[in-house]
Amino acid sequence: MTRQPGLIAALIAVLLVALWFLPAWAPYFYIFVAAEILILGLFAAGFNLVFGYTGMLSLGHAAFFGFGAYVTAMLLLHFETPLALALIASLAGGGLLALVIGFFCVRLTEVYFTMLTLAFGMMVFSVAQQWRSFTGGSDGITGFTVGAFGLGLDLNLGNPAVYYHLTLVIVTLAAICLYLITISPFGLILRAMAENHERVAFTGIPVRRYRLYSFAISGAFSGLAGGLFAPFTRVASPETLHWSQSAEPVLMSILGGSATFLGPFIGSAIFVLLETWITSFTDRWMLFLGIALALMVMYLRRGLLGTALDRLTRRG
Repeated sequence: MTRQPGLIAALIAVLLVALWFLPAWAPYFYIFVAAEILILGLFAAGFNLVFGYTGMLSLGHAAFFGFGAYVTAMLLLHFETPLALALIASLAGGGLLALVIGFFCVRLTEVYFTMLTLAFGMMVFSVAQQWRSFTGGSDGITGFTVGAFGLGLDLNLGNPAVYYHLTLVIVTLAAICLYLITISPFGLILRAMAENHERVAFTGIPVRRYRLYSFAISGAFSGLAGGLFAPFTRVASPETLHWSQSAEPVLMSILGGSATFLGPFIGSAIFVLLETWITSFTDRWMLFLGIALALMVMYLRRGLLGTALDRLTRRG
């Protein structure tokens, strides 16, 4: 038991080193796959602050992910903003949008909260889909270039390996920030609320306010993930705002283990790798992916990482 945190930290360090040197030996295809895993992993980890730690299921988080993508794409296209500033704007934009939406949503609980987040998410999707003069409609925003990063760093962001390394650094720093939030007194209150919000309310803690803070922070990190996703795919489209995009972090969190911090990142790797592997064999990848995911959810109730940690704990 006492060796577990040290062992996990060592494994994470080894994994980060391996990921850093991935472009040195892997083809570009695997670099793109790894970058997608990192970005979606950050999206899922941001979502899991609301889902796994606060105990609220949101089906509208694609609104913040897609909003971050649109913010970055518009700043790059119209103002040629350095990417660092565009990413900061996507972080702030996702947080502000989540603050506004969350103000209404956190007043409700359980399924009512879930349905309201879904409704707001589809509203944002509809705006992006129909406001063609501003958002490009169903075509989205394309044609932007990723120039300078800013902060005095001279990076060739057109090189996939360089953008991958940048993504790895940003996602790692964002993950550290999220982890510090989860182990802070604020994070401990969120966990207590997830277990029994009524008891927490009896202690005098403003439960609704803490839910709003959690929702806003979650939206901010989801916006940052979207801000990384737009330059990665070279497009910001309404698809990133659709409710089906909101289902992905839910699946990733459950697959990896929503009760563990690293679970969403593990779930992201499982999801993306399964999708990539299955599509190489058949066009009906969604059928086989659904079967594989259903089996994993049925037999790994606490997710892959959660189940593995439980077994290690029993042996210890």
